[in-house]
Amino acid sequence: MRLRQEMEDVVGEKKGQLIVEADVKKLRYLTCVIKEVARLHPAAPLLIPRMSSQECEVGGYKIPSKTLTFVNVWAIGRDESIWENALEFRPERFEGKETDMVGHHYEILPFGAGRRICPGLPLAVSMLGLTLANLIHCFDLQLPHGQSSDTMNMEERKGVTSNKAVPTAIVPKPRFPMDFLYPTSA
Repeated sequence: MRLRQEMEDVVGEKKGQLIVEADVKKLRYLTCVIKEVARLHPAAPLLIPRMSSQECEVGGYKIPSKTLTFVNVWAIGRDESIWENALEFRPERFEGKETDMVGHHYEILPFGAGRRICPGLPLAVSMLGLTLANLIHCFDLQLPHGQSSDTMNMEERKGVTSNKAVPTAIVPKPRFPMDFLYPTSA
């Protein structure tokens, strides 16, 4: 798995230790994976609605004053005019690009943009990287016995948040003893 290999190349095996925030900043492919997940499966398919303060024109459409508008980030993430092979999960598409998730690049907006960007953005991005890095570092993630990734149903249920239509069970197998998480007093 490329992500695990990057971790071992950048931070070493670190058996018996958790990955820290300074390590995460060096994990370029991990950042690409997080961006690709945010692009293809945003937590909220529609950003928080906004009301236009004055009449304006967007993409050739007239928007009257006081119109409630939504940004459909789910559709933007699947737009073939923006993304090549938009429905494929390909983190590599972000390699060597400065595309960020903090509202500077309008093709990937999981946290909104501009003055009304999510105030929790810095914490969310930091925790996403740290949590995912430690899951991949500390565990081998497997499907329950008899299940195959080839037959997984990746359809999403429609709603205010993006959820899978059929939940996936994952079995975490520790890669090394986890006693460092729960030290015993001598």
